[in-house]
Amino acid sequence: QVQLVESGGGLVQAGGSLRLSCVVSERIFSSLAMGWFRQAPGKERDFVSAISSSGSTSYAESVRGRFTISRDNAKNTVYLQMNSLKPEDTAVYYCAAAWLRPAVRPYEYNYWGQGTQVTVSS
Repeated sequence: QVQLVESGGGLVQAGGSLRLSCVVSERIFSSLAMGWFRQAPGKERDFVSAISSSGSTSYAESVRGRFTISRDNAKNTVYLQMNSLKPEDTAVYYCAAAWLRPAVRPYEYNYWGQGTQVTVSS
């Protein structure tokens, strides 16, 4: 069973930065597509960013230019660098892994982490 563990969330003021990390237990991490999603209270889980096994990236329009996704295959880890944070970025952030390809819909991912809270104060 593939396990994902996120870390790096916390409380930050608007305009600040955070870096989320997601460590994957699977040794074939390099073959997995990885994604980040977020879910605010009372809302659906939304796509944030994804990275393919070859390093191609995609972003939601709301975070493009502010967030950067990257991966370190030697460490089985995917990162989400979040800059210029806004109060509307407040949510629980989830890491997800897919066997096939990076996607924007949650149901296309096979494995999920437990989530990490990001709170941006105004």
